[in-house]
Amino acid sequence: MRLVVAFAVVAVVATVTTGALTFRAARTDLLQQGQDTVITQFRDGVDSVAPGVAFPPSRSELQAFATEVSRTERTANWRVMATYGDLSETSRPGDTFAELTPAMRASVSTRAATVFQRVSTDHGPALVVGIPVRFGTDPFDGSPRTSGLAVFLTVSQDSEQGYVDALVAAVERATVPALVVAVLLALLAARGVLRPVRALRGATRRIAEGHLETRLAVHGSDELADLSYTFNDTAAALEESVAELRRMEARARRFAADVSHELRTPLAAMAAVTDVLDEDAARLDPDTATAVRLISQETVKLARLVDDLMEMSRFDAGAADLHLDEVDLAESVRRSLAFRGWQETVATRLPAPDTARGRVDPRRLDVIVANLVGNALRHGGLPVQIAMSVQEPPGAPPLAVIEVMDSGPGIPDDVLPQVFDRFYKSDTSRTRTEGSGLGLSITAENVHLHGGTITAGNRPEGGAVFTVALPLRRDA
Repeated sequence: MRLVVAFAVVAVVATVTTGALTFRAARTDLLQQGQDTVITQFRDGVDSVAPGVAFPPSRSELQAFATEVSRTERTANWRVMATYGDLSETSRPGDTFAELTPAMRASVSTRAATVFQRVSTDHGPALVVGIPVRFGTDPFDGSPRTSGLAVFLTVSQDSEQGYVDALVAAVERATVPALVVAVLLALLAARGVLRPVRALRGATRRIAEGHLETRLAVHGSDELADLSYTFNDTAAALEESVAELRRMEARARRFAADVSHELRTPLAAMAAVTDVLDEDAARLDPDTATAVRLISQETVKLARLVDDLMEMSRFDAGAADLHLDEVDLAESVRRSLAFRGWQETVATRLPAPDTARGRVDPRRLDVIVANLVGNALRHGGLPVQIAMSVQEPPGAPPLAVIEVMDSGPGIPDDVLPQVFDRFYKSDTSRTRTEGSGLGLSITAENVHLHGGTITAGNRPEGGAVFTVALPLRRDA
């Protein structure tokens, strides 16, 4: 809109300025031409009558001289005044010749040059001309000698003013269509500029939406065409880079999934062997028993890591799906705690039976609860509490809000943005943990799979809090 308005304003200003300058030039030429014609005719009339004047002239001779000069131009209504010293007479008896200013009279007598001036009168604009009468030449320098006789002319400029008015009307009539044409041309020019800009904006939006194959049609060889060429080259390079990154990511995911799958069989055999060794550990010497128990613990951790990697690979491949069943979420939380023996360790604040009821995947809900509570027990501090409430936001389905709180040191502010990242460690000096480093990532994926949200924060009284909001879908 700014560009269109700018083009239109430029067109209007250019048209109006052109019309004004054209009118000014035409008006000046018109008035100049009329003025030159009057001065030439007046000088010729004076030159033709002046030789018959006796010097020094009497008052009657001055009047006769003024009258004769006024009659030399029969087509114009001339008013003439002749002066000699203190004497002055006009071609019309009683004419005061009010248009003649003392400054103009003095200029004619002192400068001995033709003087003219445009004035405004009660009857309209008029031109006043003053001419000194000269006879012979000065014997010393050869310049014309002034006789002391001066003649003044006043002629109406109504005809010239009529021409000027007609010129104004003509300019106005021409300016309006010219202005319309100029604005239309400006709008067409703005459209020509904006069309590729709009195409570039649309293409940029499609690129942002992931349509990396988007390209612009290039027309011409101006700066906008160069911009389109640059956009196409950039889009092609971006498409190739993203395609390569996707290929690398797919290979990495496939590698992790293949490795995890291949590890499951030997791990199963190792787990079976370690189970047997654990049973015989009591009959072994202390050093061997310690080694056997260490191998058994590490095997369990490795098996858990492989299971978590397999789970993440399913999320990455988009193969994770929900097996929904209508359950009481509060009862499911109680069963998850009881299955792991945490019912005495973890305090609960759960709603009444059948209050928080909805369609969820029971297995994935169990994973969410187990990972969050296990993380609080490992890295937080006792007491650990899990609370659940049902919220009903306006215009949206009800939500089951699960909060897992501990009494530990909390989560550092610089760690909060990365707390759900894979294998992220807030303490880089701690190289080994009891978990796989994927628990919170898997929890977040399971929450998002349900269409819910999960956030991490710190409690004002101390300790970390993880908040999960799951939509409570109901059976139709």
